[in-house]
Amino acid sequence: MLIITIKQGKEKTLLAKQPWIYLSAVARVDGRFEERIKPGTTAMVRSSSGQFLARAAWSPLSQIRARVWTFDEKEAVDHAMIKRRVQAAVQKTDINKLKAASPDQPQRLINAEEDGLPGLLVDYYPTKPGYLVCQFQAAGVDAWKVTIVKTLIAATECQNVYEHADALVRKGEGLPANSGALAGDEPPDHLSFD
Repeated sequence: MLIITIKQGKEKTLLAKQPWIYLSAVARVDGRFEERIKPGTTAMVRSSSGQFLARAAWSPLSQIRARVWTFDEKEAVDHAMIKRRVQAAVQKTDINKLKAASPDQPQRLINAEEDGLPGLLVDYYPTKPGYLVCQFQAAGVDAWKVTIVKTLIAATECQNVYEHADALVRKGEGLPANSGALAGDEPPDHLSFD
């Protein structure tokens, strides 16, 4: 398992439930070489005295070295957790009202850290037949892309899922910037994602 040790005194932000761990706060990273270089690997975060602080998604090339999944030591970061969080975010919104909204006005379904999915933005475009537009802006959610897309389709019954990649953001995370359909059809040209 990858273990991130935070510099003494830098754990205060994590104890205050701030979800980002910057490069400047990291004392060391222990684990197998393959884990240390793989974006999106789940890491245990601990203080300099060894106290558990969080579980986070590792991003070895970003200035934000890790984004917290959970501050609960007993909560596993697995398929079930990702599905629960996607479903909870979707359930906050009345999908039927979204489908009745103006066709060209996107409605935010998932708003990153606010929904416990750091770096993930999902907008619903109610044009017929409807499109989900996802931005995977961090290595952690990118590593769970398949689970996220399948859960979104099941929770919304929207069959068209498109990835809009912000090249600058993804480059900062060490991720390729490929936009395109992840499921179903590409959205019509008149929809703007900027």
